[in-house]
This record gives sequence, structure tokens and C-alpha cells, in this order.
Amino acid sequence: MTPSPTSSSSSSSSSSGRSAVGRRAVLGAAAAVASVPALGGLATSAAAAPSGRGRSAKALPGGGDLGPNVIVFDPSTPGIQAKLDEVFKKQESAQFGTGRYALLFKPGSYSGLNAQIGFYTSIAGLGLSPDDTTINGDITVDAGWFNGNATQNFWRSAENLAVVPVNGTNRWAVAQAAPFRRMHVRGGLNLAPNGYGWASGGYIADSRIDGQVGPYSQQQWYTRDSAIGGWLNGVWNMVFSGVEGAPGQSFPNPPYTTLNTTPVSREKPFLYLNGGEYRVFLPEKRTNARGVTWGNGTPRGTSLPLSQFYVAKPGVTAATLNEALTQGLHLLLTPGIYHLDRPVQVNRANTVVLGLGYATLIPDNGVTALKVADVDGVRLAGFLIDAGPVNSATLLEVGPQGASADHSANPITVQDVFIRIGGAGPGKATTSMVINSRHTIVDHTWVWRADHGDGVGWETNRADYGVRVNGDDVLATGLFVEHFNKYDVQWFGQRGRTIFFQNEKAYDAPNQAAIQNGSIKGYAAYKVADSVTTHEGWGLGSYCYYNVDPSIVQHHGFAAPNASGVKFHNLLVVSLGGQGQYERVINDTGSPTSGTSTVPSTVVSYP
Repeated sequence: MTPSPTSSSSSSSSSSGRSAVGRRAVLGAAAAVASVPALGGLATSAAAAPSGRGRSAKALPGGGDLGPNVIVFDPSTPGIQAKLDEVFKKQESAQFGTGRYALLFKPGSYSGLNAQIGFYTSIAGLGLSPDDTTINGDITVDAGWFNGNATQNFWRSAENLAVVPVNGTNRWAVAQAAPFRRMHVRGGLNLAPNGYGWASGGYIADSRIDGQVGPYSQQQWYTRDSAIGGWLNGVWNMVFSGVEGAPGQSFPNPPYTTLNTTPVSREKPFLYLNGGEYRVFLPEKRTNARGVTWGNGTPRGTSLPLSQFYVAKPGVTAATLNEALTQGLHLLLTPGIYHLDRPVQVNRANTVVLGLGYATLIPDNGVTALKVADVDGVRLAGFLIDAGPVNSATLLEVGPQGASADHSANPITVQDVFIRIGGAGPGKATTSMVINSRHTIVDHTWVWRADHGDGVGWETNRADYGVRVNGDDVLATGLFVEHFNKYDVQWFGQRGRTIFFQNEKAYDAPNQAAIQNGSIKGYAAYKVADSVTTHEGWGLGSYCYYNVDPSIVQHHGFAAPNASGVKFHNLLVVSLGGQGQYERVINDTGSPTSGTSTVPSTVVSYP
């Protein structure tokens, strides 16, 4: 369906359906006005090869075609623009639809294209470097479908392409779950919709923008390990780590949080062509990273042939996916929706689970969608988990409870793995993402209890906890977690670090009593357990929009023990249009929000 300010899918979610648009309208009303200016070498990893165990006439094959919703172009393909337009027409407003598409471009040069990218659509190049595949034209996300409001432009991506924009600037006006990775924009990048309407993104990594990035009305953004020609403005929370050309540290005015490097990073795996053979490239880990990985020729990392992957198609069972993993194959999830009657269980070190075109896993009968053993080097990337109608205790578990192995040399990475509870239909989960394994890197996620769509209501899509981190030494880079009934993030592990956090508390709390946390008014968006002695966060924001009962008071956005090793930098809380208020920013520190002016209350350093 296409949400509108006056319609909703069901009576149980009617107020929530309206509030999403109302909130997304208020989300920057002042901000929009204020922000518009006056105007390594390749090697095949032997360790990751199939073991051969269980190989027989009945063994599942590796490789194969990528299915009907992976559309591959080369420069000689006729009718490219018409095909792009056809997919966009289907996906432009299909926010909770079932279509899933990957648009892949073989290396070469393409001219005269405007690839408009709608919901559940990924566009990517098939070279080893973005510069191998050049689009002389535009890769556009705009918000015409939603009257110039970009705050619901979710679930789409661009990766591994060079773009030469027609008018010198490419428009990428997105909200959450819309990564812009491994891109080279030979010009500027505009992150706002036409008309400078409201926008609520976003994430850039491993990309080079030769010109200036203009966020304009974007409330928050995280850019990692990239190079930019300049950055125009900031609204509430703009965070940079390892970005050449980033503005200097200046939070809260302008609201820039700038780290010279990213402590640990390992870029997302990607599909590419080596001659006529599909392979998956696995970038190597970097420490104290800065700038792009691909600037000096061949990227550093390893490579796997597609023959070492089970190429999964919608309709395949969880039993078959697990059999493929048992055989030693990796998983490539082609675009579509996968129902699971049992968990997908990743037990082998260095296993890759890579989704294309927002492949979506739905656990049935209350199971967990995916579980990872406490092993080195697993890479999960590029898929969506949608909660099912029967409550799941968890949706994604990285490591079993009590996991303790040291993975510092070869961490597990979770990248562009998004979780949704409700919106596309009824869904429930007690805790969405649980990270038990040490040294895990969560690099860009949006964990979302839906505030609009189908199956939405305080109890209808009940989900108490968003992300729970039990493992030590976990790093989150680009953490978006929203609308949970209780804590959005709980952190129990030692030495955890978060660079950039974006949160909204649940809009639909019926009254103050519904969110009461013992003697505390409301559950913090980000709670560090009292047992933790070392933790650090940079550039963290929490917003409230209690539209069902605007008199609700949230004591604070952030809660943490008062310990010398627990440190926060550049925190903010915002009341959106005065719908609910915060009394403090973190613990009992920070000024209260007040009135309807949507002005952040900030704490630059805590303690």
C-alpha cells in the first residue's frame, strides 16, 4: 500500500498509520527551513572451499543462474532505460510489497540513463572497482511518490558504480536501510528530495564523492571510510569516521562528530565478474581505517567462485539451506521472500551469507530466522528479516549464549542486515538481534518495529527489545534502532563501541504507565548495563514523538553506569513538535526538551 496522511490499513493501526506521516512531517519542519542554504591482491581462499563432506550424486550443486529478478545489463543491451523504468514503476510506492530486484551492470560505460531506484531495489556494478562500470547519467532516489517527503524512502541500495551526473550532482534522497556503498560520484551528491522536503537517512561507506555532499534537510547521516570534496551543512547529527575531506569536529554547532579513523572495518562482500565467471569478493579487515579501499587499483582481500555458493531461490526450505551449509557451501540469496520453519544455522568459520535485492527471510511458527555459531569470519550481508505473526524469542542470533571465543583477528560481520517487526503484516519478536560473539562488527543496520503499515499497534506488533549485545569487544558502525516497546538497545558486553546511533522511541505508547520502567519514566533508547566498566559511544541521538499521548515524559534517552571507562561523546535528544518530552539526555545530565520547537538538547561529553 501507499501510506497517506489520512489513510491506514486497519483500525488497530489507524492512529499509528497517521502518526507516521504526521511525525515524518514534523521531523524537520524547522530543520528543513534552517538547513536549506540561502541557497590487495586477489587469491581464492582455500580455507573457505567446500569440504567435500557429504558430496554424492545427491549433493546440492553450487553456482547456477541468479533467477528472474536479477537483471543483468551490458553496454550493448537494448532497452536498458525502458527496463529500469519498468522496475521502478512496480517498486516506486510498493513500500510493503513483495517485489525484490537486483539491477546489475557489467563493466563498461553506459550513457543517457536515469536509474530511479524504488523499494527493495539494489543497483550495482560487476567490476572489481567502481570505476570499472560507469553510468553517464543518474542513479536517483526522490520522493515524488510521497509528495516530496523522503522520510519513508527505505530499503534500496547502490553499490560499486561510478556515476557522472547529467547536471553535475546526483540525487540520493533516502531514509533508513538505504546504503550507498563503494560508489564513485564524479560530481556532487544531493541527499535531499526535490523541493528540499523532509529526509531522514542515511549511510555512505567506502565511497568517493568528488564534489560536495549537500545534506540540506537530512536530519542525520553517517559516513564511513570515504573521501568527499566537501560537506555543506548539518541539521541534528552528522557523523564521520575515516573520511577524507570531512568537516572538523564541531558538535553541537554545526552538529559534526568527526573521528579521524574507524577503529576496525571490513567492507561488505560483493558479486563481480572475472571474465565471464561470477565471483564474490571478500574485502580484508582494516584497522584504523581511512579513505576508500579501491583507490589504488585492485582491492585487497580474497575471492570465491560462485560454484562455492548455493544459489538459493524463493521457495527453498530451511532444511535445504542448512544442507547446503553442511556440505560446505556458502549462501547467495537471490531476490524474493523465503519462509523458514526452522533456523538457518551457520556453523562453519568463514561462511558467507549474501543477499541480493533485499532477499527477505520470514520465520514461521516463532522460530529464529538465522543463528551463527561462535566461529571466526562469518559474513552476513544484504538481506532483510521480517518477523512472523507468531512471536519469535529472537530473529537473529550471532553466537550462542555464553560465546567467548576471541575473534579479533577475523571477526564476524553483520552488514546491511535489516530487521522489521510489522508493517508488511503482523509480526512479533521479543528481542530482534542478539550479538553474543566477541569482536562482532555490526556495520549498518536498521532494526525497526514498524510505526505504520499493516499489523501495527502497541500490542499488535509487540517487540520489547531491539538489539541486545552480550559479547565483549563488539563494534557498531551505523546503528539505527527504532520504536521498541521497552529498550531499543541493551549493551551487556565489555569494551563495546558505537559510532553513530539513530533512534526514535515508540510513537504509539498509549499512556505514561505503558512505558514506566520501575521508578524511571520510560526505557532508555540505549542502555549500558550496570555491570559494564568500559564502553564508548560517539554521535548518538534519540527522538520522541508520543503522538497518542503527547503528555508522556521520557526521563532520558541514554542510561549508563557512572564508571571512568564508560564514555560518551556528542549526545542529543529531540522532542518532535512537542509530542512528549525528555527530562534529561543521559542519566540525570542534560537539559530537558521543551515546547514545540524541535530543538535538540545536547551533551558534548559524558561524564
